[in-house]
Amino acid sequence: MSRVEPVRGWGKRLWAWFRARGERGLRVLHDDLWTWRADPLPPSVWLRWFPHGMVCLAAFGVLLGDAAQLGDNGGVEPGFGFVIAVAQGGAMAFALWWPVAAWWLSLGAMLVGAFAVRAEMVADGSPFTWPWSAAGIIGHMVVLLLLALRVRTRVSLEALVLTALATYVVQGVVGALNYQPTGQLAVILFTVVVVLGIALRGRREARSQLAEQTSLTAEERARRTLLEERGRIARELHDVVAHHMSVISIQAQVAPLLVKDPPDELRENLAGIRQNALEALTELRRVLGVLRSEHPDALEAPEGGDAGAVPHAPQPTLDRLDALVENTRAAGLTVTTDTSGTRRPLPPGVELSAYRIVQEALSNVLRHAPGAHAQVYLVHLPIGLRVVVSNTRPKRAPAPSQGAGHGLLGMRERVAMLDGTLTAQPLPHGGYQVAAFLPVDHPDLPTDPWPDPSTDLSADPSADPSADLTTDASADPFTDASVDLSTGPSTDASAGPSTGPVSARSPAPSSAPSTEDDTP
Repeated sequence: MSRVEPVRGWGKRLWAWFRARGERGLRVLHDDLWTWRADPLPPSVWLRWFPHGMVCLAAFGVLLGDAAQLGDNGGVEPGFGFVIAVAQGGAMAFALWWPVAAWWLSLGAMLVGAFAVRAEMVADGSPFTWPWSAAGIIGHMVVLLLLALRVRTRVSLEALVLTALATYVVQGVVGALNYQPTGQLAVILFTVVVVLGIALRGRREARSQLAEQTSLTAEERARRTLLEERGRIARELHDVVAHHMSVISIQAQVAPLLVKDPPDELRENLAGIRQNALEALTELRRVLGVLRSEHPDALEAPEGGDAGAVPHAPQPTLDRLDALVENTRAAGLTVTTDTSGTRRPLPPGVELSAYRIVQEALSNVLRHAPGAHAQVYLVHLPIGLRVVVSNTRPKRAPAPSQGAGHGLLGMRERVAMLDGTLTAQPLPHGGYQVAAFLPVDHPDLPTDPWPDPSTDLSADPSADPSADLTTDASADPFTDASVDLSTGPSTDASAGPSTGPVSARSPAPSSAPSTEDDTP
């Protein structure tokens, strides 16, 4: 084996490596620069189409200036010089929509113009700015800037390198007889605008990514809060309720087997069943109270405002509605109350939800409609209870709200827990109205007790228990509640501005946390 063979093999492998790298680089350049893909410049947020107009105006100036320079100073035939100037100026406008194609057009116009001027040069003539004319430098700078603003950094650098290479070949390799060189200055200016465009594009992308990350962070925070609440519910229900329910189940199975006639042991077991059931319900009530509180460690002040009261006082019912109204009047709000229908005993959940809805609605009137008059209207129906809280137009602008913005969400959850309906919408005269219907389970009621919901709610709230309340039993319990909590303080205000009615209906209570406001 000859000693030359290893060297020859190494040379072939090296040549194959360089060839593969070269082919790969040419493919990259072809994919990046040999394209007519449209990439329009979006309108400015503040200036709208003003930048587009300025570029078109500058393109017209470059057209006139380049035509004059090539015809008068370069000695190029006027018609041919005008065509080159049109290509140079048109590339600027073209770059607003097709930046890569416009760069090719501008570079080609420079090369054609440079060789056209070179053909007319004489040794004793006046020197001409070559190979780039003054107008050509300005036009190509604009094209490179628009290119760098919208394509990847690699593509911008490739265009800059090829521009510098073409300038070097024309000026340094080909050359001319008598000219004033502009290649070095042109390459420096082109580098500056490309770096500027890359920086502006990076800043824009960074701001876009920051906005996207902020949105994702808010969504993740909301989802994490929801998962934490669900986890807390699961832990508390397992630790508190499961134990007592197990005891109830065991005692309920043992009690009938003790003896045929109920002796003292059976009575004791039945008493234990009742006691454990009461304890389970009490603990469950406390757990739900903690889940509904924004600050679980803080003592819940009662409606009267006594901060020193016990934190586990009995839950309020409609019997305490008069005290709530009196406290609201003491805070400076004019409130009138009215009821209709025959009052009958209601489930505790219905009375508690009705009380909290009135409390939240009156608190929102105080915050968001200063000087307005509020009306509380209760309609007792055979199928449930209807609650309507409305207010007149506020007499002055409200102060900035410091609430968490979850008042309307809390109302919706309470109503959805009872399979009721809720609407919150502005009134034609400038006021606001919150209307809720809380059904009461009754096995003897007809399956479709609803009349036609066409009565105006503000005209006669008792005419129809379902007026203005959208119901759709087949809808998703969460997507059916069209409540938007991200548009401002109106989401927790019965008196705040709104763009339309907000309705909620759900067959199951939501697990998302909400904030309950105390009595004003």
